[in-house]
Amino acid sequence: MPYQQQLAQLQEENVFLRDYLFTHDKAFNELYVPPVQSLARFHWTPVDVARKSADFLAQDKQIKILDIGSGVGKFCLVAGHYYPQVTFYGIEQRKSLVDHAESVKDTLCIENAVFMHGNFTQLNFAHYDHFYFFNSFYENLFGVRKIDDTIDLSSELYSYYARYLYKELDQKPRGTRLVTYHSLEDEIPEDYCLVLSQFDNTLKFWVKQ
Repeated sequence: MPYQQQLAQLQEENVFLRDYLFTHDKAFNELYVPPVQSLARFHWTPVDVARKSADFLAQDKQIKILDIGSGVGKFCLVAGHYYPQVTFYGIEQRKSLVDHAESVKDTLCIENAVFMHGNFTQLNFAHYDHFYFFNSFYENLFGVRKIDDTIDLSSELYSYYARYLYKELDQKPRGTRLVTYHSLEDEIPEDYCLVLSQFDNTLKFWVKQ
């Protein structure tokens, strides 16, 4: 087979592989090491949830979307694949999870996903347009499956984080979009209107009025 034909075939196979990864959770999760894979069911955003969330949030080009508690980066990576002209930011307290996110980002060559190590309370929310929230505070509640014991967890922190996020979202302008997944909705101000829900009401789409 001529070289150019071989190259074209490899490129076609790579496109197929990438499309498959971004539509199949099992395949995508296998990009991570086994201990991280074992946490996927309860802690990492499913690829179809990430795609639908990105469809709602990425309404314009050149905007910034923040994932609050981004874990190993699945939302940002899947969303970034489908919306290359939008920048997706993830903030995560656990440095090890940020490292896993960066590793898979390099593997997939997703340039518009940015991962930050830190607490979301350290960020200036004015720098971001819309928000994704897979209830990263929930881990603070008693009896809930935890990722590990490397950070402080308590019901007091849950309440503090929910109040803090409520305040920040309340200060955003009209038209701000928010997607919540498995949220108790303690962090959502009253003027955010629910416009759509999916996956048995676990995935909700909001717009500030």
